Formats: sequence, C-alpha cells, structure tokens
Amino acid sequence: MSGTVYDLIVTNARIVYRDRILHGGIAVRDGKIAKLLKQDEEAAANRTIDVEERYVLPGLIDSHVHFRTPGYEHKENWHSASKAAAAGGVTTVLDMPNTNPYTDTVDRLRQKAALVHGQSYVDYGFHIGVAPGKAGALQALSRGEAASIKLFLTGHHTAKHIIDDEVELDYIFRLAADKGILLTLHAEDDFVLRLFRQTRYEPSGLTNYEAAYPRIGAIAAVARTLRLVRKHSTSVHVLHVSSAEEADLLDAAAAAGYPVTYETTAHQLWFDHASAEPLGTRAKLSPAIREPRDRERLWQSIAHGTLTSVGSDHAPHSIAEKSFAFHDAPPGLPGVQELLPALLTGLKRNLPALTREERLLTAARLLAAGPALRFGLDHQKGSIEAGLDADLLIVDDEKKWTVTTERVLSGSGWSAYEGLELEGEALVTIVRGHVVYDRGQFGEEIGERIPLRRELPDAFGRTAGSPYRVLA
Repeated sequence: MSGTVYDLIVTNARIVYRDRILHGGIAVRDGKIAKLLKQDEEAAANRTIDVEERYVLPGLIDSHVHFRTPGYEHKENWHSASKAAAAGGVTTVLDMPNTNPYTDTVDRLRQKAALVHGQSYVDYGFHIGVAPGKAGALQALSRGEAASIKLFLTGHHTAKHIIDDEVELDYIFRLAADKGILLTLHAEDDFVLRLFRQTRYEPSGLTNYEAAYPRIGAIAAVARTLRLVRKHSTSVHVLHVSSAEEADLLDAAAAAGYPVTYETTAHQLWFDHASAEPLGTRAKLSPAIREPRDRERLWQSIAHGTLTSVGSDHAPHSIAEKSFAFHDAPPGLPGVQELLPALLTGLKRNLPALTREERLLTAARLLAAGPALRFGLDHQKGSIEAGLDADLLIVDDEKKWTVTTERVLSGSGWSAYEGLELEGEALVTIVRGHVVYDRGQFGEEIGERIPLRRELPDAFGRTAGSPYRVLA
C-alpha cells in the first residue's frame, strides 16, 4: 500500500471502461479520478464505498434538457429537475435556451448561470438560442461559452423563436462554421407543418395527431439542413430524430463525409403510436411519436453504431397544463430520471443478442462518451479515466421496479412511464467525488457550470458520424 491517502475509493467494482469491463477500484482525489486500482490493490482513503461487484458507469450526460429556469418555474425548477437527474444517475446536463427570457445572448447565458448557481445537484452547461432577426448577437459568442447554437426550424407553445428565413439560416450556418461552433436543430420544417395544419382538421387526440404533424416535415427539414451543411461544412447534431427516413438520410450523409450526427430520445425508443395513445395529452410531443417501424429503425441505429447519443428531452409541464383540451395542451414530457432504466430495459427487449455487459457498454457510449465528445466535454467528463472528473454511477442494472407517482422527483409531479416496470436503478451518484445521491438520500447542491472545450474534436474534424464501434 502506498502512503497516499485518497478522498474516496470505490472498491470491489465492475468498471465500465471504454469497450470492456475492468474488475477493481477507483481512487478519487480533489474531485478527479486519481487512479484505477487493480482488483486486489490496496489503498487508503477517507471514505470507501464497497459496491459489492456491482457495475460502475461514468456519470451520465443528458445533453438535451429543459429545466425551465428562468420563467417557467411553475412547470419545473432547477432544484427539483437536478434532483431528478441525480436520482437517475445523471451527473451533467446541457440545458436548452427556450426559457423566459429566451437565452439568446452571451449576457443571458451568464444571467442564467447566476440564477442556477447553488441550486443544482449536478454539473451543467447551456445551449444558446437564436431569435428571428437577431442572429447578429451570435457574433459575440466564442466557442466554449455554449454547448451549441440551438435552432428551432418549427415551434410550439414554449418554442416560439422559429428560424425559417433562408437568408438568415444561411448566415447562421456560415457563422457557426467560421467560429467552429456546433449547431443543434429541432429539425421539422415549419412551412410543411403549417401547410398540413391549414389543409387538414385540427387533431383532437393522438389518433390523428401524427397526420397533422407528419414525418414529411422532419424529412424535409433534415434534407434542407444537409444542403446547408454541404455548402458551409457546418458541424450539426440533429435532435430527437423520430422517423426511419431521417435516420436513413443522416446515416447516408455521415457515410458521405458530412459532419453530422444525431440523437433520439428514450421516449422515441420506448413508445410508438399505439402504445402512446392511452396516455393522451401526456404523450403529445414535438416531434410526434411515430410508428413501430420508426422505433425499430432507431434501435437499429444503436445496433449499427450510427446514433451518437440518447437524450431525455426532459420538457416538463404541470399536470394542470397537460389536462387541457388536446389542442391547448403543450407538447413535452419529463424524463431525466427515467433515462437510464428506459434505455437499459429497451436494450434488453429490442436488441436481445447483446450480453449484459454489452448493454452496459452501449449505455455508457450513448449516455456518457458520445455526448461528452460531441459537445466538448470529453477533456473532463464522459469516461472513467485518470485525470477526468470523478463523475460515477453505481447501478443495479438488473433491479426491476415500477414507476409510480411517489417515486417521481421532477417538480411536474408525473411521468409518462407510470405503471410500467423498468429494469435498472441508479444506487449512488457521484459528482466530482461528492456523493449527491445515495439510495434515496441526497447530498449537497454542489453542481457547477462546466468549462467546454474550445476546439471541435479531431474525430469530427476528420470525418462524420458516430466514432464508436459497431456492435456485433
């Protein structure tokens, strides 16, 4: 045993490390992973956690959340949302800009950071938005101040700043390329969707919702995006991909060398039109839940390694708002707490050829390494490596549990998964060496704004698509 005394040691662990599982321990000092310990290696620490042969994953990164601060705290507040994140094993979140006021300037990024400081159990960063006619404000933005520039190509109740003008879109794509800043997109074409709403009846429920907000809107937006990527070589990440055709287009573009990647959400992987219909307004989303073939195609993107990340798109609304008539109910659902178990359960059901360890390795890529690399966090987070932040998740990956209202920690007070049995539970969540969640008990709100890397990753400068291995 060396004379070094660590702050924390996690022992007797199965460590989800890169593309394999290591048996041993993790030594933590000053908030960083100081050393990976061999199975029988002894070391001294101020605190030791024996995980009893359970798996330890990198702390999860949810790169797509709406924590509703500022302006929409009646739906959710940062404290409750980050509490739900910690209980789900998420140690870092990247928050979207559609707040009130809209987070569309560098000053508003700083104001949001000041509001959130001291309220968060997990670390955080922000995406910046663009208001129509105000794209010039992005000239003051430097790489590293925001995780991405977020564009809404269509809108809804809480996303009113639609960028649809061809000249303005061209300007933003060129500016992002020149500055080396990633663009993220809600890619549904507003013109196409308005055309369908003008010529078809207003949907009265989920039965006819997708017909009024059809896949062609998403397909057209992705095609439009790819033309701008070809023109400017802009690095783009398409959010909440919902249809087979979008995945086909994006896979083809990546194979052709375009710097494009994409995510989907846990609910797009879990639900299809038929299974979502009983939920009514709770499953009213933007984009809409689609057909079984779309869900199956998205699972194939995971199997083939072309999907970079899975986000929760945690977009809570109050129960009262979701109880409005279908037309007036806002789209969106909470999901940061259920992100990991929904994915682990789905992997077991939809990709049954994967072994237990392959499922955990896949989850770590989609929920940690993938978003860390894509959003410039991999110098600090996303994997269990010496020198990186000691963000760790101790998980009971085979624990079966039923989602109930009593277990929901989101301030919205509900879950689309209520009554469903999920498999996989976060036991202990550690952020920079601090235990923020331990089997129902919470630590202190030690979350901080994270510094983002100021250069685009080499992997995405050289080529496009997912840099992760194809599953056998």
